[in-house]
Amino acid sequence: MPERYWLETLGCPKNQVDSDKLAGTLAAGGLTPADDPSRADLVVVNTCAFIEAARQESVETVLSLADARRDGARLVVTGCMAERYGDELARALPEVDLVAPFGASLTTTAAPTAPAPVAVALGAKPAPAGPAERVPDFDLLNLARPPAAAPWAYVKVAEGCDRTCGFCAIPSFRGRQCSRTPEAVLAEVEELAGGGRLAEVVLVAQDLASYGLDRGGVRPDGPVRGAARPLVDLVRAVSARVPWTRLLYLYPSALDDALVEAVLATGVPYFDLSLQHVSRPLLRRMRRWGDGERFLGRIVSIRAAEPSAALRSSFIVGYPGETEEDHDALLEWLAEARLDWVGFFPFSREPGTHADGLDGQVPAALAAERLRECSELQDAITADRRDQLLGTTIEVLVDAPGEARSVREAPEIDGVVLVPRTLPVGSFAEVVVEGAQGPDLVATPAPAADRAVATGVGR
Repeated sequence: MPERYWLETLGCPKNQVDSDKLAGTLAAGGLTPADDPSRADLVVVNTCAFIEAARQESVETVLSLADARRDGARLVVTGCMAERYGDELARALPEVDLVAPFGASLTTTAAPTAPAPVAVALGAKPAPAGPAERVPDFDLLNLARPPAAAPWAYVKVAEGCDRTCGFCAIPSFRGRQCSRTPEAVLAEVEELAGGGRLAEVVLVAQDLASYGLDRGGVRPDGPVRGAARPLVDLVRAVSARVPWTRLLYLYPSALDDALVEAVLATGVPYFDLSLQHVSRPLLRRMRRWGDGERFLGRIVSIRAAEPSAALRSSFIVGYPGETEEDHDALLEWLAEARLDWVGFFPFSREPGTHADGLDGQVPAALAAERLRECSELQDAITADRRDQLLGTTIEVLVDAPGEARSVREAPEIDGVVLVPRTLPVGSFAEVVVEGAQGPDLVATPAPAADRAVATGVGR
């Protein structure tokens, strides 16, 4: 009987892509997915290490799965925590059989009762010289993956990041930006599409708008040679292969007119902008570009070109040096910008980052109060933006029985549209919005178009 694996994924969409590729590799090695972690021979946790809360969730998940696994099952920890902390993590979690950072393959018989060695293309503990000097045995970014199980799929187009944001440790363990070739990305899109079932591709990267610049030796905010950023051509090519193309997320200084036009041309006017704050002095302390006035100007221009455009962003609250004036400026900006979706995060002090040594640390209680004020304001705005859709007819993609999304909702991130379970999964349908439940909409098939429209490549 083939050995079975359970793969638990934490963190961002980029981690989900990594897990999909690891699942494909495990399947190629003869393993099959288990329907429950307690029935698996191999339990893998793909961890997140972005902020303290994510690390805590990762550790709690590992310990929970360690308790749930059956006797003799092996437990492997991979992902960002494994890459960032390596041997330290292995020492702290004796329950784990293997700590496996990115890009090294091995054969392990961690449990003496295991029926046979399992080739695990996940990684090995870093060599004593450190992860920076470890030579990977395989390229996780370009591993093959199985056809998409859902009508949509994330596609990672680059790994790493060349920016030096003061709060972010990602470049220290994900490395410099490394973009895939357009040919490799498009080949993956076509493989995922399988027989034409794939309806949406969501392009992701640490710094998506800088895709391809590293291949030409251009820094993220340097002058772009040629008519447009490489991402523009990639978006056009992907959009020719699937009905919906979505981008997550975009650094504001890179959102030029050509990229805005390319996004609008996909028919998915969704802009996920990495803003982090609006106070110019605070953004400089974050080593970030821009200010609230510039951000608002770009948002106004997007809505002028496409009034139905949906906008998402995220903001850090309580960054060192944030004053009451900075906080008030953010509240005022949110009230004026009226974004559709917003995430707020308390500042997390990350060892080794620029912000770790800054003065002006904001007390946790004060940061929590500021976050609450921002969330309450934005919740009301999001609800109002949602209510404006009541009575309108929208097109949705059915992701699962009774659950769909319009172009304004990114998969697994924003709200959903609740629809009759009779609408076929993987189909598009015209529906009338009749109500709301929290962030979600409730809709029924439109009278003049009460049947779903089958999807197809190039729809």
